[in-house]
Amino acid sequence: MSLIELRGVTKTFASASEAVTPLEQLDFTVEQGEFVVLMGPSGSGKTTLLHLLAGIDRPTTGSVVVAGETVSSLKPAELARWRTRAIGYVFQQYNLIPVLTAAENVEVPLLLLRLSRAQRQQKVATALAAVGLTDRAWHLPRQLSGGQQQRVAIARAIVTDPTVVLADEPTGNLDRAAAGRTLELLRQLVREFGKTLVMVTHDPVAAQAGDRIVHIDKGRIQQGAGHA
Repeated sequence: MSLIELRGVTKTFASASEAVTPLEQLDFTVEQGEFVVLMGPSGSGKTTLLHLLAGIDRPTTGSVVVAGETVSSLKPAELARWRTRAIGYVFQQYNLIPVLTAAENVEVPLLLLRLSRAQRQQKVATALAAVGLTDRAWHLPRQLSGGQQQRVAIARAIVTDPTVVLADEPTGNLDRAAAGRTLELLRQLVREFGKTLVMVTHDPVAAQAGDRIVHIDKGRIQQGAGHA
């Protein structure tokens, strides 16, 4: 069985005027250790798909299985525990807490786990070392470049040693040089650390970092999706 498997997934959002269905009867699989890139026009359902994989949203119909769990059927408390250990999420806007240092931002997910302070500090140090920011551990976000802030966000995403890393336009706010360093780091997570990675991007250059490009349009996988 694939590490990620969606079968017959439809997601409909109700609104005051009409229902919106960003995903319709979607089948999607990702193998362990694969780096898959999702591409498609705005409104095609890419971010909705990431939210389903992370358990942020639930499908209207169909099943979502990630890392051996049927995410779509977990209760809220079960979902929170599962997400902490199984999913790391990288956002386009970094979503760092401005009053916390880089190390403190990375530590936030660990506060949900039963760890001693020393254990948390060790995991934070390991994550920051993995993204090459040991020397920036006590800097605030405003003291870091955009590329450095995104690397802090990646460290936060991997600090719990998740099985799957989800990245939503991780290079969208970066210049080409910083974007290249971020993509190399994401490739490293897959090749050296064995993570499974699903990334959304509009950038065809960034898409080449993946093992496979999947095109989504109008809520469906388009035929012809292939290797980068």
